[in-house]
Amino acid sequence: MKKDIDDLLQEGIYGAKEINPSERKLFLGSLRERVLLALTKGQVMKNKGLQQLDGLMKEHKDSTLLLNGNVSYRFFKQYRALASKNKIPYTSVKNKQAKSDFGAVLTLNYAIDKEDIELNEEPVNSNESKKKEKKSFFGSLFKR
Repeated sequence: MKKDIDDLLQEGIYGAKEINPSERKLFLGSLRERVLLALTKGQVMKNKGLQQLDGLMKEHKDSTLLLNGNVSYRFFKQYRALASKNKIPYTSVKNKQAKSDFGAVLTLNYAIDKEDIELNEEPVNSNESKKKEKKSFFGSLFKR
């Protein structure tokens, strides 16, 4: 009986115990093992991952879209429309104490342990990304 009273007192003082609180903060309140797709804030701001998100929403009708409340609401317009089109509930999660790099997380209520949950961005063409080096005045005069 004493242990039960101590547990109740501890819970009253410190709050209910959570499993993996740091993981829950990172994945907007969900656990890593439940995540289908996680998009970074930068990807959300550039409207990336919409096709992958649409495919996963059609495949998993029981999923939920979690949106980071620390990102401006205007960036989520297409994601909310996609969730509404697929009849997937979405929630804005705002936690001032938690710092998460993810802007949107598609999650389930049960574990699936999907290995690759982050969006793989297509590599930029190497010819386009390399800028032509400008030669200095003396460099153009004296070629090696």
